[in-house]
Amino acid sequence: MPALRIEGYVIVSGDGMLANADRVMPEGLKFEGDKKFFTDALDHADLIVHGRNSFEDQPNSPKRKRVILTRNVDAIAPDPTNPKSTLWNPAGASFEAACAQAGVHAGSVAIIGGPYVFGMFMDRYDTFWLSLAPHVRLPGGEPCFPGVPDRSPQQILAAHGLRAGEPQMLDAADDVSVTPWRRNT
Repeated sequence: MPALRIEGYVIVSGDGMLANADRVMPEGLKFEGDKKFFTDALDHADLIVHGRNSFEDQPNSPKRKRVILTRNVDAIAPDPTNPKSTLWNPAGASFEAACAQAGVHAGSVAIIGGPYVFGMFMDRYDTFWLSLAPHVRLPGGEPCFPGVPDRSPQQILAAHGLRAGEPQMLDAADDVSVTPWRRNT
C-alpha cells in the first residue's frame, strides 16, 4: 500500500513564535522568499492539514484538498463551506480515515499548523521544514509547538527523532532560512 509522506511547514521568529499575542501572523514575519518556498511546496502537496484558525491565503488555496481539525464535528464530515475540505475531529476518527474521506490514500501531506496540529504529528513527520526569521521577536506571541519557549523549536524537533539538514537561504537581507528536519532512519 502506498504511503503518505508527512511534511510540516512553519516560519518562526527568533524566539520560536508563529504569531503575535493576538494569534495573528504579523507582516514582520512575512518574507517574499519564504512565501515563495511555502507556496511552491503547497502547490505540490496532495493534501493540506491545518486547524480551523490556520490557513495559507494564497491564490491556489481554493483548489487544494484539505483536512481541517475541529471539535465541531463528532468524527469526519464534509465542510459545508468548501467542497475540497474535510472536517476532522481526531477524538472521533483516525488521521488515515480523514485522509481517505478527502480522497487521499498516498502522496504528500503538508501540515501547516497551528501549534496543536503541529504537535499531533511530531512523531510522524518525514520532514519538517522550519523557516527561521532570526531578527524578528514576538514577545508574548503564540509558540510554534507545544513546549516552546521552554525549549527551542529545534530542540523539540530533535527530541522527536528529526535531524537538521543543510539550511537554505530564502531572504539574505533578513537572514531568513529554511532547514529541513528529517526523520532519523
